Amino acid sequence: MEDTSLRLTQEQKLQQRLSPQQVMFGRLLEMSAPEVEDEVRREVDDNPALEVVDHDEMQATAENDFGESAEELQRADYGSSEEVPFYDQQPRGIRRQASADFDPMSIVEADAPDEGSLNAAMNVRLSELDLNSEERLIAEYIIGNLDDNGYLPRTLSAIAADIAAAEGRDPDISKVREVFAKIRTLEPAGIGAVDLRDCLLLQLDRMERSLPQRVAREIIAENFDLFSKKHFDRLAGRLGVDKATIEQALVLIRTLNPKPGAMLGGSSAADRASHIIPDFAVERHGVDGPFTVMQLNRTPELAIERSFIPDPASVSETRGKGAAERRLQEAQAFIKRKHDDAALFIKMLADRGRTLQAVMEAIVGRQEAFFTSGQMTDLRPMILKDISGDTGLDISTISRATSGKYVLTPHGTFPLKLFFNERPKAEADTSTHEILEALRGIIDGEDKRHPLSDEALKDALVTRGYDIARRTVAKYRERLGIPVGRLRKSFETMSTDTNNSN
Repeated sequence: MEDTSLRLTQEQKLQQRLSPQQVMFGRLLEMSAPEVEDEVRREVDDNPALEVVDHDEMQATAENDFGESAEELQRADYGSSEEVPFYDQQPRGIRRQASADFDPMSIVEADAPDEGSLNAAMNVRLSELDLNSEERLIAEYIIGNLDDNGYLPRTLSAIAADIAAAEGRDPDISKVREVFAKIRTLEPAGIGAVDLRDCLLLQLDRMERSLPQRVAREIIAENFDLFSKKHFDRLAGRLGVDKATIEQALVLIRTLNPKPGAMLGGSSAADRASHIIPDFAVERHGVDGPFTVMQLNRTPELAIERSFIPDPASVSETRGKGAAERRLQEAQAFIKRKHDDAALFIKMLADRGRTLQAVMEAIVGRQEAFFTSGQMTDLRPMILKDISGDTGLDISTISRATSGKYVLTPHGTFPLKLFFNERPKAEADTSTHEILEALRGIIDGEDKRHPLSDEALKDALVTRGYDIARRTVAKYRERLGIPVGRLRKSFETMSTDTNNSN
């Protein structure tokens, strides 16, 4: 018989839920300065209770009887021009542009080259070819698909499909191949290649025929894997030539351009958007004076529009009344809701500013040696937990506050994440950056005929006082983007080895 009795069980669960205000604050804290600017603009547009405080009238009233502005009076407080902070030395017009009406893309548009420079240069070169209208159209589509290096990452069949969809024509694929072959004859050599090997072969095919040219072409076409791994002895044996001929071929390969499109001045959108807008400026007043942390705030000052101050009395009086009173009650509720949203947003911006200021001041306090010298070797071990202990903020808050943020110093502009580095060992007081710089120096000074192995690099670091494991050396070497010892061997030294053997 099936048991149908009722049972009462008790279960305990622990869950952590974030309030909407915490989610909103975390999102604002992660934003960079331009992203916060955009968020403020959106909020001002969406919430009629928010208004931007206009300081033009305040600036006008700040003019004194001698015609000096408030800014000039402030700068007069410094004893001499040398004491004026570097971030306060720009003309007023420039600083107002950077504070109120700052548009990051205006700098990009002024400094960056024309987006279509590669495309335009190649279209000019098309006049060198004898093309009819159909071939010209195909050529323009092919050129439009070249990347910034001058390579064609798409297939010709895909380009033909684009032409059919956009122009209502269905070009023959053989005609597309014919036009593509003509484009690959244009200058600079290597333009229109489908990959690196193809690019190098296009350039070698235009060179004068010689033994080094023939060997170089065979290396790239048939033995590219051995070439990339620098197995020069195996290359010589496979091709049946001596080391001197291999070296001449490798020297010839070294003269080739792996990015022919860059010669035409093309630049990617990522390069144009890579201008960094710092969130902080740090400066030291005097030789031994304290450091000053300044937020480079570009967001306008916000306030609540007076007409959106709710009237609780009028809301309570309209309860239970007629339709007109209910509409008035709904209007009052709308005003209160927008007022509360505006007040919360203003508070979140203020909390964000205080949090960022506290975090940056804690970083400067722990990395004072670096801000004094600007040398990477002066960076001390520091993790998120250290700043959390100094500020009393949660580790997740520290992580959000430092993500994507930059600081402007007299030594340059640096990301905040740069200042965080772990100790190689728990008991060590050496930073990762210090070991990386030491490792880079050892590799730069090694004999390129006999590059050091990771074990030899470990021994060299130990002699300098850095006791770390070989696998840690390999990890740091990879972080620096340096290959293993065998791949660091330079073919320029082969002639020396050959002469010594003779």
